[in-house]
Amino acid sequence: MAKKSKRMVDALKGIDRSKVYEPLEAMTVVKQVAAAKFDETVEVAVRLGVDPRRQDQQVRGAVVLPYGTGKTARVLVFAKGEKAKEAEAAGADYVGDDDYIQKITQGWFDFDVVVATPDMMGAVGRLGRVLGPKGLMPNPKTGTVTFDLTRAVQEIKAGKIEYRLDKAGIVHAPIGKVSFAAENLAQNLGALMDALQKAKPAAAKGQYFRGLSVSSTMGPGVRVNPQRIGAAAE
Repeated sequence: MAKKSKRMVDALKGIDRSKVYEPLEAMTVVKQVAAAKFDETVEVAVRLGVDPRRQDQQVRGAVVLPYGTGKTARVLVFAKGEKAKEAEAAGADYVGDDDYIQKITQGWFDFDVVVATPDMMGAVGRLGRVLGPKGLMPNPKTGTVTFDLTRAVQEIKAGKIEYRLDKAGIVHAPIGKVSFAAENLAQNLGALMDALQKAKPAAAKGQYFRGLSVSSTMGPGVRVNPQRIGAAAE
């Protein structure tokens, strides 16, 4: 068994491991036990009652967090002509077509989100092998393949995050920073849970939200009662 660091041992003292916390209380605890010298990200892990091996039970999408993530994403947009101008006006950090495809094939990855117009996907598709494993491939389900570039870019800049079920049936997502007010973190969590509820596959049976925990980047997990996060988790 790996030895726990002194920081982790001290953090665990502030958590009742046998308790399932109310959302707001959990956010307060996460903030209190965060001890790193940087503004840690608050992350959530939601275990869903779905079978990740089945195609009809996949969960993937995006949601705009009401209080953002605490980080401004760098957006790369693949577009041409008037759509390229629209993306630039909307605040995209990088806009282009074949020139950026070439840069990426040469190892350039100074961006966080990729958006593309549908007519560019034939060319962008060639980057699937390098963008896919990094979770950067544009996808209509997350709103990153669209002609409405103004909305797409502005939502990403405002705090839009993507979520996706992993092989263990868990969704991991950032919901802010420890410097955020506990109330704001709780509301961001509520927005994510609401989005997950709406994305529930029709084929999913039984209890949908099986487990929920939140933690800071360097801190221990705090269990949360998913049934108390608004109507979405009922």
